Amino acid sequence: MHRRSFVMSSAAALAASGGIGGAALAQAAGEQPEGEPDPQDEAAAPAPFDFEQVIAIAEEFAGREYSAPSSTLQGSFANLNYDQYRAIRFRRDRDPWGDLRDFSLDLLPPGAIFHEPVEINLVAEGVATQLAFDPHLFDFDASHFPDGADLETVGDMGFSGFRLRTRLNRPDVMDEFAVFQGASYFRAVSRGTQYGLSARGLAINTGRPEGEEFPIFRAFWIYRPEAQDRTLRINALLDSRSVAGAYEFILSPGAETIVNTRAVLFPRRDLANVGIAPLTSMYWFGPSDRRRVDDYRHAVHDSDGLQMLTGQESRLWRVLSAPATLQFSSFMDNDPLGFGLAQRAREFTDYEDAEARYELRPSAWVAPRGEWGKGAVTLVEIPVTNEFNDNIVAFWQPSDPLAAGQRHDFSYSLTFSAQVPDSALVSRVVKSFSGRSVNDSNARTYVVDFDLSVFGADDPVAQIRASSGRIGHSYLSRLPSQDRMRLSFEYFPENARASDISAVLNGPEGAFSETWITRWSRE
Repeated sequence: MHRRSFVMSSAAALAASGGIGGAALAQAAGEQPEGEPDPQDEAAAPAPFDFEQVIAIAEEFAGREYSAPSSTLQGSFANLNYDQYRAIRFRRDRDPWGDLRDFSLDLLPPGAIFHEPVEINLVAEGVATQLAFDPHLFDFDASHFPDGADLETVGDMGFSGFRLRTRLNRPDVMDEFAVFQGASYFRAVSRGTQYGLSARGLAINTGRPEGEEFPIFRAFWIYRPEAQDRTLRINALLDSRSVAGAYEFILSPGAETIVNTRAVLFPRRDLANVGIAPLTSMYWFGPSDRRRVDDYRHAVHDSDGLQMLTGQESRLWRVLSAPATLQFSSFMDNDPLGFGLAQRAREFTDYEDAEARYELRPSAWVAPRGEWGKGAVTLVEIPVTNEFNDNIVAFWQPSDPLAAGQRHDFSYSLTFSAQVPDSALVSRVVKSFSGRSVNDSNARTYVVDFDLSVFGADDPVAQIRASSGRIGHSYLSRLPSQDRMRLSFEYFPENARASDISAVLNGPEGAFSETWITRWSRE
């Protein structure tokens, strides 16, 4: 089959459903004017819908001026506060996959902060069909809508996203394990964890003075699984002022929920400050930085560190913080092997929060596939004064801008799990603490606990460095009852305004531990 025939047959199928894909593909293919059939198409059978067609849609979108999707919230979906929005629930008896045993699909309503319409298409037996928005798909809690729901003046506002369910924790319960909603955000959980940090399709100008640009997933194609399938396939069209792109997600829920991801990007302009595989989380305070916080809890965060595995197989652990001013940290690398935001404090007593249950928040790990070349794992830390706003962003930033008018491919696996999937036999940082030195009011004491189990009878040698200021009074001690190797030292800022401090435990043949990193700054 000719490429043109392949694209146009798919365009016809989508155009019949009224989706944006049909019109876009028809334009990309150069569709014949009405009444003038292309003889090459006469014998062509319709081609099954697949990811290649989403790539064609994205490329066509990138070739024209950006036009933001718009919709006016109406009726009972307008002017909603947070509690009212949560009181609108998808009717489980309207599940498009109600006949499947192992997967189910919830459609999510517009309202509150979710005002951009999202097109949702279902793909079954190679045919993509757009789901029409219907307000009767939702129940409205009478306690928040005492006068009933106004559904007659709504019109076609579009959905805001969708939620996926499976038998994750118990065989008789369909737990939600992933949700795609808002800009290009999505979240997932693994067995025994609860929602915490989020992933995104793409980050642009994060933390930059010119303002961040938030690309959106404006259309999804969700493939109906077969009865024996344990994975789900989703395609998505990403769009913004600066770029259009096609995404494919293969989701495998379980003890580790894995999202195998392909991204094909077509920039409308050169993208210099772009983040690939971005993760977004919340960190307010922990044992190392309670100076500005008066709270009964010991810590409040969805993630407590940035974990990295460099192209040279060095393992790094960067402690997170909520700084007084916006902070950027870049870790230069070539072909990184992995990075992610992790939650290592896993005991209830680490937080003492019976409602939020921060000890159950998942970690997320990005493992690139193929060669990503030169760039940096970039960490952005934003000041916050509470736990209600995400303030941590981590992503891969290529060293060279993504050139306009060219295709850029990235592939990676994204794993949501309690612990980052890295089985290397090196000592991990268990916990770290910080406070004013009892010996010198101008110094700060740091305590870093490493996992003791990998060390033999001989003690390692601590290597501690500071980019500014100086280190003093360091010593190592074993805590067998706690299964920890404790490193303690003092940091003297002297005239420094900020300093990156690192510590690693070395043996005769190299590092016994990952490298612990933190940033001190004068407030």
